[in-house]
Amino acid sequence: MIKKIYIFIFLGILCWINITNTHAQLQEQKQNFSIGVSGGVNLGNVDFSPRIKQGYLVGPQMGFTARYISEKYFSMICGIQAEVNYSQRGWKEVIEDNSGDSYQRAMNYVEIPLMAHLAFGKEYGNGARFILNLGPQISFLLNEKETHAMPSIEKEQYGKAAENGFDYGLIGGGGMEIRTGIGHFLIEGRYYFGLSDFFNTKKKDYFSRSAHTYICGKITYLFDITK
Repeated sequence: MIKKIYIFIFLGILCWINITNTHAQLQEQKQNFSIGVSGGVNLGNVDFSPRIKQGYLVGPQMGFTARYISEKYFSMICGIQAEVNYSQRGWKEVIEDNSGDSYQRAMNYVEIPLMAHLAFGKEYGNGARFILNLGPQISFLLNEKETHAMPSIEKEQYGKAAENGFDYGLIGGGGMEIRTGIGHFLIEGRYYFGLSDFFNTKKKDYFSRSAHTYICGKITYLFDITK
């Protein structure tokens, strides 16, 4: 666990370096602040040890976005992007014992990612540019719901409530930003890798790992407050 925390901190620092460590070499400073909303779909599963065979649990993601573009470094536009999202994750089991059983668990979180934002392409006016976002994310569990076709069948994870409601990890991805006269439209894919476990993972516990992972496709609309 200590090693995971060190990795988490180290990668987070690397993201911040893109924003804070190039002031002596700036081509041009920016002050572009934008806010907006986003919506998308998660394809979630859980990295369990011992392993549980799974498909993807499909769930919604939606929230608010704020972005600040602070500088241009050569052809790279640099800034920071923060979000507050409602996000559904969890897992859907693949059961192949011919019993007819099925099981899935939806876990609803409030997520707060804080990411370095990089963009390449047209700077002014309407047009498109390629974007990258990468950084740490923390989340808080709101609630969870199991759907089990045969409750009489028992396994370690069935009926076991999440024991840790605080989640953290790394999120990153890329996509395209379309700039128009009415605002910015962003189409993006992301991947989240959880560094924390929602079940206890001490030596006496059954699971040694229970961390979220998910793929997300989302669309964001932003409008400028300052340019």
